[in-house]
Amino acid sequence: MICTIEWKDFSQKDWRDRYKKLCQPNLLQSYPYGSTLCRLKGHKMRLGLIKIDEKEAGLALILESGILGNALHAFVLDRGPLWFGGFGIASHSRLFFEQINRQFPRRLGRRRRIIPELNDNEETQNIMKSLGYRRMYGPGYETIWLDLGQSPEELMADMNQNWRRNLKKAKELGLKVVWDSEGQYSPWFLKVHGLDKAKRGYDGPEPDIVKALTEKFAAEGDILLGRAMLNDKAVAAMLILCHGHAATYQAGWSGKEGRTAGAHHLLFFEAFSALKEKGIRDFDLGGVNDKKAAGVKKFKLGSGGKLVKLAGHYT
Repeated sequence: MICTIEWKDFSQKDWRDRYKKLCQPNLLQSYPYGSTLCRLKGHKMRLGLIKIDEKEAGLALILESGILGNALHAFVLDRGPLWFGGFGIASHSRLFFEQINRQFPRRLGRRRRIIPELNDNEETQNIMKSLGYRRMYGPGYETIWLDLGQSPEELMADMNQNWRRNLKKAKELGLKVVWDSEGQYSPWFLKVHGLDKAKRGYDGPEPDIVKALTEKFAAEGDILLGRAMLNDKAVAAMLILCHGHAATYQAGWSGKEGRTAGAHHLLFFEAFSALKEKGIRDFDLGGVNDKKAAGVKKFKLGSGGKLVKLAGHYT
């Protein structure tokens, strides 16, 4: 079995067409995300078509930066590779990371950051260790995926009791969700989210990154910005970015009234239907952890999503 990675100058359309065929694609491997990070951070985006025995098998998006003719070189592969249906078994992953080692070997002056889109299990760790990758200290990345192929009744059944109780309370209080898919209310959201993040100091992307991503995805019609309204006043909001047949919860805000009323429970539940109408099949609820944001993890798990723990950070 032979694996090759063809680094090509894909147009955004060519990448999108293939990206839509992927199984559960994540945001970080999408073209708009990569191009936005390149513009903000001065990186170069490299797009790879993975082939197994000459058959198109998957995609990998890499960010690079370098000076002095790449004598000093940084290489980032976040949450990749991603595979087409019928590919992505352990032997395929091994072959891919063999190629990465061959094309971007560890050396003096090169800094590598690799977060494989592989489950954190013994098989994965053995593959990465046997190929000479070094795992950095710390837990693996965790996120929660929700299957939107389920009916509303099935989604409700998977929620825990407390989640359903808060959802019912939000509805009884008369909260309504208003959706914006054009970015009309994004300046307002970016302001309240930025102020809230600065005040409370929670984890998450910096405001300049959220702003740039919001503008990029809004320009392409790939955002959903939901506001929970109580007596004609916005008490909570959430920003969702759509990519391929998947979507990612990017950021949220909730005022005191919104938290008391269970506004985010209603926002998430209404988002399930709004995303399905856009043809979205999988919803990535975003990164979680047990240290700084244990409450957020508990909240997202209560929605009925499936916890996925990735293999971790390698060099």
